[in-house]
Amino acid sequence: MRYGFVIDQNRCIGCHACTVACKEEHQVPVGVFRTWVKYVEKGQYPHTSRHFGVMRCNHCDSAPCVTICPTKALYRRSDGIIDFDNQRCIGCKSCMQACPYDALYIDPNNNTAAKCNFCAHRVENSLEPACVIVCPTQAILAGDLDEPSSNVSRAVATQKVSVRKPEKGTDPKLFYIGIEGDILHPTRLARQDGYVFAEQRDHRPKENRFDPAVTREVYDVAHPAPWGWKIAAYLWTKSIAAGVMLMAAAMLGLRFFGEPVVNVAIPAIALVALAATGLLLIFDLKRPDRFFYLLTKPNFRSWLVIGSYMLIAYGALCAAWLVCGLLYHGVPGALVVPTAILAAASACYSAFLFAQAKGRDLWQSPMFFWHLLVQAFVAGAAVLLLTTIFSLALSSNLSRIASTIKLYLAGRAFLGLLFFLVVSLAMVLAEAFLPHTTEDLRMAVENMVRGPLSIRFWILAIGAGMALPLVLLTCVIVIPSTVRTDLALMAVAATLSLAGVWWFEDVWVKAGQSVPLS
Repeated sequence: MRYGFVIDQNRCIGCHACTVACKEEHQVPVGVFRTWVKYVEKGQYPHTSRHFGVMRCNHCDSAPCVTICPTKALYRRSDGIIDFDNQRCIGCKSCMQACPYDALYIDPNNNTAAKCNFCAHRVENSLEPACVIVCPTQAILAGDLDEPSSNVSRAVATQKVSVRKPEKGTDPKLFYIGIEGDILHPTRLARQDGYVFAEQRDHRPKENRFDPAVTREVYDVAHPAPWGWKIAAYLWTKSIAAGVMLMAAAMLGLRFFGEPVVNVAIPAIALVALAATGLLLIFDLKRPDRFFYLLTKPNFRSWLVIGSYMLIAYGALCAAWLVCGLLYHGVPGALVVPTAILAAASACYSAFLFAQAKGRDLWQSPMFFWHLLVQAFVAGAAVLLLTTIFSLALSSNLSRIASTIKLYLAGRAFLGLLFFLVVSLAMVLAEAFLPHTTEDLRMAVENMVRGPLSIRFWILAIGAGMALPLVLLTCVIVIPSTVRTDLALMAVAATLSLAGVWWFEDVWVKAGQSVPLS
């Protein structure tokens, strides 16, 4: 049994009866929608045409929202309906990123996710969904797609039907008859910023005027970006938490066994950054009071859950490293390798989490894993360099041997920062200018490189966060100067590099959500 919808857009008159019936049946709050009607127009007045598209959950056979949901609040029933349990939802909004169809929203009354559930309570009582019975033109059909005699099965078998974004591989069970093709591809639509047909003259610049051949979106519902600065900050603090221990492990490989910076200061910084990461994740939840559901009601297919366990295990190893450094003034070799492995895993697991967000093509980039790893090394080298310089500044009575060791440690961190900045810059530029495989990806990169995010991308992330630190570090190498001046230049470069990681993460999160899904 596989329940699905067929919507005949040849019959639809755009009356919104389905929207109203859905709201009344489920008491959907003002401002959010489980089903809605989208309007687009083509042509130029007076030769225009209006087309409708009914938007809602597609009840996919391979639903990405079910896979990414960390607490199994979203699940696929035996009859194929994708239902949800708001008593398990923690409000992480990852399902909203996974859905390519903008079908989910956060219910403002209880701060949990919600969507069309096929009126499952009615189906269980052999009743049709509310939207079906209220449609005045019988444009909406619902039933079992596996039953050959059902209306939906016959419609799919005998008529030309379309689905939204089949390339996503979700196997949607919402089929359209006679829908305008551009409605299925939101990136083709022009968003109007005025009432052009009510104006006697269009005084806007020619490049901003409507092309009559372009389909214009004239009515839709709002779908704000689910993730904001907290997610970018979580990626940033996690890069620091993982990167400092990766650098510490590398320094121990270079025999810095007795150095307090490596044995004590660095694991302490890692634990502080890890705590900040956890707090950011918790406070980004719409239901932070339920954060422990990640451990008590886990969905082990979700990388949000897998990553949480990684962070917990990594935090335990960092704490063990710190204890060994405080009590024994050294770290056993058996602790170094697993800590480095979990540090790398903690830095990079977000690439798999973002890849589960099927709605966002930019985040599907196979290079994002390597972005996160390299950025962790950049952040780790920058923090190690700053910590070593700070240690030198505070300890004016150091012996010559201790000072030499710290300067050598700063030199290793300096070289690491220089190398990974070059790699990071090359990877980011390659990501921006290599050919793009989908229109959504091209638009996201366009928004980042030439659109509204371009200043933050070029001036801050690339210019101040990567290019300028490289210039400063190069000056340390090629221009003779005092040790004090060199350390000052290194400190400025390290600080800018840390800021650059933050600026890039912020742009990446915003650019990924800048392309409309519906």
